Amino acid sequence: MSQGSNFVDYVKICCRSGKGGSGSSHLHRDKMTSTGGPDGGDGGRGGHIILRGNAQFWTLLHLKYRKHILATDGGPGSSSTSTGKSGKDEYLDVPLGTIAKDAETGEDLFEITEDGQTEILTAGGRGGLGNWHFKTSTLQTPRFAQPGESGTEQWVVLELKVLADVGLVGFPNAGKSTLLSVVSAAKPEIADYPFTTLVPNLGIVSYRSNRSFVMADIPGIIEGASKGKGLGYRFLRHIERNSVLLFMVPADTNRTITEEYEILKSELLDYNPELMQKPHLLAITKSDMLDDELVAEIKKDLPANVPSVFISSVAQKGLVELKDMIWQAIDADQTSPLEK
Repeated sequence: MSQGSNFVDYVKICCRSGKGGSGSSHLHRDKMTSTGGPDGGDGGRGGHIILRGNAQFWTLLHLKYRKHILATDGGPGSSSTSTGKSGKDEYLDVPLGTIAKDAETGEDLFEITEDGQTEILTAGGRGGLGNWHFKTSTLQTPRFAQPGESGTEQWVVLELKVLADVGLVGFPNAGKSTLLSVVSAAKPEIADYPFTTLVPNLGIVSYRSNRSFVMADIPGIIEGASKGKGLGYRFLRHIERNSVLLFMVPADTNRTITEEYEILKSELLDYNPELMQKPHLLAITKSDMLDDELVAEIKKDLPANVPSVFISSVAQKGLVELKDMIWQAIDADQTSPLEK
């Protein structure tokens, strides 16, 4: 993913499905028959608007400027009980992890989690029945048919939650982007000022025996993010789809490592308590500034029951141990981020 406006994780669109075609009230006539019975066909179904999962998409950018999605109407029925042509369905390809919501009520409609998965977002109207359906022993030549059902129009919100095996959680300038750029081919923007990362970045990290896992760099959290401070909770939702959370705390923090970890954890807890059920790992970054004596001293005060490692992305220190720790956590979790 690239920085800036190319990453879009929220769109609001108006969807209108097609109207069903009207049934036919035709009576059979030919050179041999002057008073034939009813043979009017049914109207065609109106076009659906369908969401389709596409693993090649990483953003909703292609839908940002399509505010109105319209499907076509169904065709009317005709003679010889011929059914009208169905309206053309409108397919919208979306990245995996996209949630569809009713814009007015906020209700979740469904979620796209698999490549090729299709879900009807707005159903087309049914076609009307032709007059041959209404023939009875006492009404042998009905001269009426059903009109087609109207299509549905509604405003829908599409919201993307990034799917990754491990999500990087930390305050601005904790070294998340630097780590991602070193262990993967991703090229996130890196600078010495806060909030350099303004969109999530994904990278595929190679591991032993041709294995790999996906790492997500989430924009920096600050104290009060769950209440809207800084970049707010706009990007916290992306953490919900990560199997493992890697908390990153720089060695030169003004607080203790445990204090900073607890603040980050409390922000996630306030946003969504279920995030506490995910495996937590801790990486102390910029550890090339520490000597062995300082490392030993810091280890005494690290959070209990949280696997930790000292790393330096610039000095390539501790990265192998970090990958081992992440892989063990992913393997132990044995749950796809799609199911989180």
